[in-house]
Amino acid sequence: MPIAADDPRLTRPFEPAVTRYTDVPFQRAGASGVQLPKVSLGLWQNFGRDRSFDSQREIVLHAFDRGVVHIDLANNYGPPYGSAESTFGAVLESGLARYRDELFVTTKAGYDMWPGPFGDGGSRKYLVRSLEQSLQRMKTDYVDVFYSHRVDPDTPIEETATALADIVRSGKALYVGISNYPAPLAKRAYELLAEQGVKLLLHQPRYSLFDRTPEAELFPLLRELSVGSAVFSPLAQGLLTRKYIDGDVPADSRAANSFFLNGSALTDGYLDRIRGIDRIAQEANLSIPQLAIAWVLRDPVVTTAIIGASRTSQIDDAVAASQVTLSDDVVAALDEFAAPVGGSVS
Repeated sequence: MPIAADDPRLTRPFEPAVTRYTDVPFQRAGASGVQLPKVSLGLWQNFGRDRSFDSQREIVLHAFDRGVVHIDLANNYGPPYGSAESTFGAVLESGLARYRDELFVTTKAGYDMWPGPFGDGGSRKYLVRSLEQSLQRMKTDYVDVFYSHRVDPDTPIEETATALADIVRSGKALYVGISNYPAPLAKRAYELLAEQGVKLLLHQPRYSLFDRTPEAELFPLLRELSVGSAVFSPLAQGLLTRKYIDGDVPADSRAANSFFLNGSALTDGYLDRIRGIDRIAQEANLSIPQLAIAWVLRDPVVTTAIIGASRTSQIDDAVAASQVTLSDDVVAALDEFAAPVGGSVS
């Protein structure tokens, strides 16, 4: 439930918890000097104009209070496009800006953002202008990481890499990353950036018990290059919860409302898998989401797992999961219900 308009947390200056660095473990991103919390807050689908500002502000501030100081965005997060960045900018302006140096803020560009040929892809024009607009929306003069959100097959990767390197040199981003790049192109991007004296800090792939694609080629490459990873969708868009365990689609669920997930995913095969995972989670005294997050964090190539949150309790669950070390027996038991190594569950 959103907090009341006269709640003291809204009417007095924000003062973060003094214990904010005692809960969530931090881990170094590859061979860099950057340490990130092992769980991070992504503003992908819960920070558009269809939700109240008070509830969104409460989630961001609660995350900060728990040590989840890495906030991940993209230019087109919302809905509508840009609104997640605008919401975050309003949260900064309402009191969190005093703690900007404790925050690690990332954003991305690569997918559709505005009409015409310059509002999509990996061209220098699009990346530079997109970041400038993102900074205006977020009311900050820099981001900590700016990502190329996807490979653009119509733009030479040399152009994309040079634009990213120039953005770092401009001071508008302290580091650069790439997202959704297959291993061969990730290696090429790393090499092109290195030629210009810029370190690739992070790769952002999809990774979960139901999608182990990065284990085949990408994770071995990241280990070789000493590049960190910030994995997204560790709960497979909500499939790795008990929400659908009876085969129903609740009206307020992501499967009922999201473009990225629908009820057709709730097959008999899925139900067998999620019920098996639930049994293992109960035996380990964990919830399914906690088990799923702890599982993706079991490998140190994963620097941090980016979670979404529509309520503060989900942040607390993720922080608790970040402290869990799964036994070899639990990891082995999950293999029966997880995707095959290097593959995904269709």
